[in-house]
Amino acid sequence: MFDMDVLKFPTLSYLNEKGTLSAKCHHVIDNDVLVKGYQTMCRTRMIDEKVITLQRQGAITFALSSLGEEACAVATAAALKLADWIYPQYRESGVMFWRGFRAEDYMHQMFGDAKDLALGRQMPNHFGCRDINVVTVSSPIGTKIPHAAGCAYAMKVLKEKTVALCFFGEGASSEGDFHVGLRFAAVRKAPVIFFCRNNGYAISTPERRQFVTDGVAPEGPGHGIRTFRVDGNDFFAIHETVLKAKELCLKGEGPILIEAMTYRRGAHSTSDDPSRYRPKGELEKWEKKDPILRLRLYLEKQKLWSDKQEKKLQVQLKEEIDAAIEIARNTPRPPKRSLIEDVYREVPAALIEQLNEVEDG
Repeated sequence: MFDMDVLKFPTLSYLNEKGTLSAKCHHVIDNDVLVKGYQTMCRTRMIDEKVITLQRQGAITFALSSLGEEACAVATAAALKLADWIYPQYRESGVMFWRGFRAEDYMHQMFGDAKDLALGRQMPNHFGCRDINVVTVSSPIGTKIPHAAGCAYAMKVLKEKTVALCFFGEGASSEGDFHVGLRFAAVRKAPVIFFCRNNGYAISTPERRQFVTDGVAPEGPGHGIRTFRVDGNDFFAIHETVLKAKELCLKGEGPILIEAMTYRRGAHSTSDDPSRYRPKGELEKWEKKDPILRLRLYLEKQKLWSDKQEKKLQVQLKEEIDAAIEIARNTPRPPKRSLIEDVYREVPAALIEQLNEVEDG
């Protein structure tokens, strides 16, 4: 009988729940990066809270939260350069905020108004921005995995010193796109980082019902890909691993697979009720592992953060986000003509006729 223990992966973790950094951690992160990382995670969480409230009020149609998973996106973005391309799923809004996307920009996307970059032609939480090299989120799970592999291969052909990184949940590893993307990248030695955010559930399906193996990490060696597993709530472990993965990619040793072990503390979306499938006590256990609290405790111990700074940040964020919501509420809808634009080089006559009917109506 095959020994499954050979496919078990250790989880790299440095920063514990009390904000104490292990002596085994030799990875140094600039203080400015740590403080910005903390502030960005706080901004991400507060915006998530606000948009869920907006959805409950009927102001927007849909919302997703990254509650408890913020470090995966923000620490990763902090380890990369703006020239590196990122292919997010829908819980990586922290990447946008790290790269300079404003709360106002984000709210325009959530409302789908005339200042939304996609002009309302995407669902809420389907963000992206060409100016900051973040490819727009798509609803079908896993489709961005081969896209990122292809982007990275193009970088290699063009001899660019950049990488592509693709985020996805553990549920996406059950899609064919996952294996297609990994196989292509492995064969072509594409400089791509596949970042699996294992948050325990694919909507209501628990991780234990998705795999016979020990999570997603064993899939990497099966494709000949170097693989790491990290604590997804540990800013230091994620930052170090992503930085190392990029260095390996640029040396021609890519692709790299990273599995970040975290937990989705919120619902899958505003259409979901997680109380129907979560075991009692599970949520409370993970609340103690909160990535924002961990980093804040560390910063306080290093005299890099204080209660005074915390109060000031919370007031600043609330004012910033409330103002952004008000602006988005009062922004008109996209022009009706945008319904038929940006698909065909020349708009078909049938669509023009339909648009005229809508405008006349």
